[in-house]
Amino acid sequence: MVLRRFGALTTLALALLVAPLASEGQSAGRVFRIGILQAVTETAPSDRGNMSFLLPRALQEVGYVEGRNLLVDRRFAGGRPERLTGLARGLAEGRVDLVVAIGNEAVRAARDATQTIPIVMLAGAAVTQGLVASLAQPGGNVTGVLISETTLAAKRLELLKEAVPQAKRIAVLASGEEYNDAQLREAEGAAASLGVTLIPVAVRSGDYAGAFAQLTPGRAQALFVLSSPILNRDRAQILDLAAKHRIPAMYQWREHAESGGLMAYGTSLTWLSQRIASYVDRILKGAKPGTLPVEQPTAYELVINLKTAKALGLTIPPAVLARADTVIQ
Repeated sequence: MVLRRFGALTTLALALLVAPLASEGQSAGRVFRIGILQAVTETAPSDRGNMSFLLPRALQEVGYVEGRNLLVDRRFAGGRPERLTGLARGLAEGRVDLVVAIGNEAVRAARDATQTIPIVMLAGAAVTQGLVASLAQPGGNVTGVLISETTLAAKRLELLKEAVPQAKRIAVLASGEEYNDAQLREAEGAAASLGVTLIPVAVRSGDYAGAFAQLTPGRAQALFVLSSPILNRDRAQILDLAAKHRIPAMYQWREHAESGGLMAYGTSLTWLSQRIASYVDRILKGAKPGTLPVEQPTAYELVINLKTAKALGLTIPPAVLARADTVIQ
């Protein structure tokens, strides 16, 4: 890989930026520039649920320190996926060394923008969505980490129904992203066997209050929040409104349950950031993305927040609690 030198920098600035990190295994005198492409709106640097915060921390653990031997170009689509094409093209024209693309639409936009710059993805259903040729041999310039090759929607719906057995009508909160469609199909396939009716509720222009207003008493007895970068970004609003409307909800990440959501089934954003950092490290050291197998979690965690269940007046069946990996008291 050809690494770009920043010849216009003064000798002093260059020395500060590329101070050798011999103990961390990096080549002296090199500054790496990566792009992070996301469909969401930019959030505060302290937002612990955003990869723009988590990934630089994970990269620091493997020797890449932003402002020293690493420059990060963050591109956010502001919740408008149609903007990803232009943003991805801007990163490619800026000749970054690597692009980290978060979400299926961001991965597709980055891949369409460049066939030569390595792309490390965090996505779902990458083979069925045509993002890579296979998990073992992704080929091309894309590799990375999958949330799952299926959407996990059927399993999440099943667990929600087991936790709230009286729920016959379950609202499904969607953001309108492309990946929502696959999740809805999977959930609909499971709904009939579970004896539930799904009520799709779309968030339009960030109007979460309007979306929750559709959940009038009796219309839905539980809420299934789809996996989505946008819905993850706005999790605080969703958690607050779920509490206000006193509706039990299933979420994607354990961080949701830790922040007050009733339950979550999936993996950890922190763990995923560490795995992405591992791919970035290997590629910047010369590995070819097309030869690095795509990684996916080997296990998923069920996290239940009993404090939230109590606030909702809900008793989680003992059989469900026994299956939980983490129970928050």
